[in-house]
Amino acid sequence: MNPFRISDMTKPYMEYDMIQIHTDLPNFPEFRARLLLAFLHKEDQLNENNELYTLATSLVQMGLDTHDMVPVSNQQKEKKEARARQLKVLAGDYFSSRFYNILSQSGQIEMIKQLSFAICEVNRMKMSLYLQIKQLKITADDYILQAANIKMQLFLSFQKLMEGKLLLSWPEILRGFTHCEVIIEEIERSESMQNFHGGWAFWHIFKLANKEEKKQLQTADADKLKPLLLKYNILFQLYLMLEIEINHMLTQIRQLDSDKLKQELVQICEPFTNYLAKLQAVKE
Repeated sequence: MNPFRISDMTKPYMEYDMIQIHTDLPNFPEFRARLLLAFLHKEDQLNENNELYTLATSLVQMGLDTHDMVPVSNQQKEKKEARARQLKVLAGDYFSSRFYNILSQSGQIEMIKQLSFAICEVNRMKMSLYLQIKQLKITADDYILQAANIKMQLFLSFQKLMEGKLLLSWPEILRGFTHCEVIIEEIERSESMQNFHGGWAFWHIFKLANKEEKKQLQTADADKLKPLLLKYNILFQLYLMLEIEINHMLTQIRQLDSDKLKQELVQICEPFTNYLAKLQAVKE
């Protein structure tokens, strides 16, 4: 199995000049897609629908993630920004519709129902998270947990197709991979200071900060926020969380029966483990 085949298969649906020129898209859910395909092939190597299911699920995820990038406010007055916003809405709608199209053409009606139900659950979970954020009723750890649960929900629905030990292993290993994805996103957010507000670092500092620091948290000035990240040792804690999560995930992978599946999952893990090389630098 070519590990990059699924991302290659999505390109005809995603690589449109209008989108690429005028707006940006979220990252392709490569880790979850490769993980799902590996488990589906282990469950039924000869099932020709495994790649179809993974492709459809990845397109739905891209649609949901693209819609998440649309600004809540529609205050943009610049023509360029307004066009980018409109294209994100249209691109998200298009990606979401393509899953229905490719599954219906293959007669996969039950899979359409399964993914449609999962989409409803994702939207419900997002609304719950957004409400907690708006009301300032969320902790940093809850944020990580809920963000990961939202990311994994579409892929989690495929537990219905698995049996035996895979039935038990799939949710836990998927959860581990997704937690790593979320933590890495939080590391990148804290390093770049882009979209800082509302992330793990924001909620962690918000809980511990004094009154003056909470006022400081509301600023969009990165130079004023960086001292808070240093004071509360944000990057070190995130890298440490990643290390713990990776070690736990590798322990779960080693408990699988299939040596081939173990090897494949360890390979998928490599980009995560490469991140840990930065941990020593952060410590210093």
